[in-house]
Amino acid sequence: MKAGNISQIVWKRSVRKQLHTVREEVLFPPSVEETCTAVRISGGNLAVYAQAEASGDSVNIGIYAAARALNDLAVRGAVPVAVSAQILLTPRAEEKELKAMTGCLESICGEAGVQLACVRAEVNPAVMRTVIFVTAQGEAVRDSLIRPAYALPGQDIVLCGFAGLEGMLRILDERETELGRRFVPAFIQQMKDLKENLLALGAIRAAADSGVKAMHQVGSGGIFAGLWELGEASGIGMEVDLSAMSVKQETVELCEYYNLNPYQMTSAGCILMTADDGDTLVRALEGVGARASKLGVATDKKARVITSGEEQRYLDRPAPDELMCWWERGGGNGLR
Repeated sequence: MKAGNISQIVWKRSVRKQLHTVREEVLFPPSVEETCTAVRISGGNLAVYAQAEASGDSVNIGIYAAARALNDLAVRGAVPVAVSAQILLTPRAEEKELKAMTGCLESICGEAGVQLACVRAEVNPAVMRTVIFVTAQGEAVRDSLIRPAYALPGQDIVLCGFAGLEGMLRILDERETELGRRFVPAFIQQMKDLKENLLALGAIRAAADSGVKAMHQVGSGGIFAGLWELGEASGIGMEVDLSAMSVKQETVELCEYYNLNPYQMTSAGCILMTADDGDTLVRALEGVGARASKLGVATDKKARVITSGEEQRYLDRPAPDELMCWWERGGGNGLR
């Protein structure tokens, strides 16, 4: 199979058709687009869970997995409470790396105001690069749930955050020495400083307070895949403007160097939202220091159209994530 997320067709054929046991306490039916699980517990409250993983040779990989899982909880209307992590190390790994990884996880959990409740680690000879699996736990009430399925025709589609940013940072982590020969130290530092955009809890909270009922974090396959998933979850069509999709110049430079498409690259902290009044939502997001832009409008048609100047194209089914393609082409070769 191709690198990255399995296709919708494969998922429906080889995963969904195998799932037969159903409990009424489980509120979100499994789907390609759903990133969380919500379970009704006593008192009418919900326990909500989100999982994410990241792999590579950098000690920072836990930051990306934790940020994604925590954001996924928040975009479902849940309040994150705790994070647990499972770390699979290669036989080459040293204890100082495990210590640094745990420190990175604790740092982002502290920033989010959640407890790093459990960390388990093992050395596994079957693993070629370190893999971290993160589970974020939160709580919510049913009336506060936010789902991409709640997007409606006629609403504005708003993007909060930057397309391709996570993928850029992860490649920088893996190839900083090489990129240091391409870019000046000040530019490399600018790239590193963009990590502060990965955790988007404040912006997500501001959107929820503004009445937003549909949100979706951009994941594997980038913003093009995220828009497709939003459409699949809700049944909407859309007309969006490519030029309104925010991409940092640092991401553009790195993608040009490696011949990658930033619009098809994983983007933790980049959130799609729909609202009756997109301009008001953009102002609310900017009010908490977030970057936001109105991409276009949801429609009641099947077509999902992207415009770029006078050109138009139809949104395709999600392509493999560019970060995964970079790894597949040997992007991490030569490290450790």
